[in-house]
Amino acid sequence: MPKQPLIVGNPVLVVVDMQESGGMPAAEVGIEHMAGYDDRIELAERLIAAARASGIPIVFFQEVHRPSGVDFGRELDGNEGEHCVEGRAGTPLHPRLLPDFTGPNHEFHIVKRRYSGFIGTEFEIVLSGLKADTLILIGGLTDVCVHYTFADAHQRDFYVRVVTDCVGGSSVYRHDAALDAMEYLQAGAVRTGDEIIAAFEQLGAPVLEGATR
Repeated sequence: MPKQPLIVGNPVLVVVDMQESGGMPAAEVGIEHMAGYDDRIELAERLIAAARASGIPIVFFQEVHRPSGVDFGRELDGNEGEHCVEGRAGTPLHPRLLPDFTGPNHEFHIVKRRYSGFIGTEFEIVLSGLKADTLILIGGLTDVCVHYTFADAHQRDFYVRVVTDCVGGSSVYRHDAALDAMEYLQAGAVRTGDEIIAAFEQLGAPVLEGATR
């Protein structure tokens, strides 16, 4: 298959689990993280600002588990300890990366209990209302929530892009492997933040009418 254009149709920026825990020690949050979280936060701010300036909708995902553990499922069977527990430090969205419900842009905050943003959430309803075609993913973890959301979006026939310098994995090796797997599914899926920002600026998409938060 030929490499597709960077953005096809209507884009949506998807911020995956950019929560306070990203910069905390693994012993405190139960998951290892690649270094460089602060740099990814800064780039995420630029991407969000560019999306807002061009009227591109934004979905902010937040992984949250109930303190009882009833919704962890099989997530603790591997290398991950308890993480993203409601009411605990590290679980809130990063304070610099919050949806703005007061402005003209369509922005959404969706809580999820599973790795993929499609499982048990309103994500598909939101995307349908926005008439979305291309999803641009940032956040973490590259090899877990980003990868699973990407794969589910791919199987639902969305064009999907992942911003290589604005995602971080549980290790550099797993991060690189996940990016390779996503590029395997869609040629041209792996893009840089500068490429996405330039595309947003060039697109200058108007805010879609008729959609609600």
